Amino acid sequence: MKTFNTAGPTRLDKHYSIPPLSRWDTDEIHRLIAEERYFVLHAPRQTGKTSCLLALMEQLNAEADYTALYVNLEPAQAVRGNLEAGMRIILDALVASADEYLADRLLPEIAREIIVTHAAGSLLREGLRRWCRRLERPLVLLLDEVDSLVGDTLISLLRQIRAGYPDRPDAFPQTVLLCGVRDVRDYRIHNGDNQVITGGSAFNIKSKSLRLGNFSHGDVATLYAQHTEETGQVFETGVIEYVFAQTGGQPWLVNALGYEACFEMKTGRDRSRPISLTTMADAREKLIERRDTHLDQLTDKLREPRVHRIISELLSGTIEPGATLPSEDDQLYVQDLGLIHTRPQVEIANPIYREIIPRALTWIAQTRIPQETAWYVGKDGRLDFPKLLNGFQQFFRENGEIWIERFDYKEAGPQLLMQAFLQRIVNSGGRIDREYGLGRRRTDLLVQWPLDESQGFRGPVQRVVIELKILHKSLEATIAEGLSQTADYMDRVGTDEGYLIVFDRTPEVPWEEKIFVRQERYGEHRIGVWGI
Repeated sequence: MKTFNTAGPTRLDKHYSIPPLSRWDTDEIHRLIAEERYFVLHAPRQTGKTSCLLALMEQLNAEADYTALYVNLEPAQAVRGNLEAGMRIILDALVASADEYLADRLLPEIAREIIVTHAAGSLLREGLRRWCRRLERPLVLLLDEVDSLVGDTLISLLRQIRAGYPDRPDAFPQTVLLCGVRDVRDYRIHNGDNQVITGGSAFNIKSKSLRLGNFSHGDVATLYAQHTEETGQVFETGVIEYVFAQTGGQPWLVNALGYEACFEMKTGRDRSRPISLTTMADAREKLIERRDTHLDQLTDKLREPRVHRIISELLSGTIEPGATLPSEDDQLYVQDLGLIHTRPQVEIANPIYREIIPRALTWIAQTRIPQETAWYVGKDGRLDFPKLLNGFQQFFRENGEIWIERFDYKEAGPQLLMQAFLQRIVNSGGRIDREYGLGRRRTDLLVQWPLDESQGFRGPVQRVVIELKILHKSLEATIAEGLSQTADYMDRVGTDEGYLIVFDRTPEVPWEEKIFVRQERYGEHRIGVWGI
């Protein structure tokens, strides 16, 4: 039986799949190869790069105009900048791939000869030179995980390819495709003096950079339709739209949600029951809570200074006065990682990432905040939000500065601490949806709390809007702007319960002036305002 693929290259006999070569412009690929171009394919992790390269190799070898070979260079990452060990591992990987995919017996002989006669810094070039001279057809070399290499190993690889470039196609590959998460412009290579050399300085023959995109809405529908065809299990109206909206078409997320809903969850394994929106929303929550390897790798990147500069602005919603703007390289780097997209504006790449980032940044705080859900649940089962916000107000007054200093993302400290406090409360069954981004000057939170434990989100649900704002002009002007934004969000999500939290980060203002609670009316809405 086929299933959704969440690990490794897609296998057509085992996985639901979108034809790999349909995801990029094959006419352009063939043109670049025909013109003897060297180029780059890059995309975030687990978007299908390796599946595309393997499919391209198979197609080219079937057409018989070229000899195509896929080689994964990741094993050489383990030796870091050890040039001699790194280049021998790369040569071994080349030999092993030629044996696996081409049943080649020539390259091992060449490798044995040059290992004893050539220095490490010329092994790849010499091996390819001798092999290409004896091949019947021009070689197309597809190198995967290139940007996993480090230091001298990476420099030597790029320089040997550049050195052999003039000899193509008779004595060097006609085309070399470098594949990885990052574009070659962003390969960061440290030399012996701890200076950074960019990839372009060691590889200036690249003619083009191609980026593998996410699934389209049609791709998601096609992938899920294969499950229906395989099992007879259908997806209710709106599920495909929900999956596409939540994932932005990110291939691993699309497959992981499908696998969670249809294979991991007990209700989903009953093929006679359709997959509902509620089931898929539950699958989303389980995926976020579990933080599988893909999500864990992304959140680990949040510690990098280059990532911090971009994400901190998005979390806080504003650029601090006097702050230095991130560089173009930093923003493109974070985009290459798949954490953000820049069109039509800079924002977190999809709602699932938007949810998991603040959770990951505040996990320690969530486990240590001494608040219990039961303190704030009334006899009617509803969360008592005025009581909850009073509790947070006092907690922030006593502990806010201490916690904010512990956060890596201090710029968004108040917003993160509030979210940690809320997450702690709703973990026993509720959900928080978050909206934030550069230029918003606010964070929108929608808390959803089931009122009937037996029905969960299938039954009645309390929906509460909480708007977080940093005081950035006068208090009255900030509140007026915040009331308008809170009311607008309440209308969009269809609730009549909303609260505005205004954080005053001015050091010289005493707590007695910062702390207040008042009720305001905006149109038809009554909105509680808490000053902190």
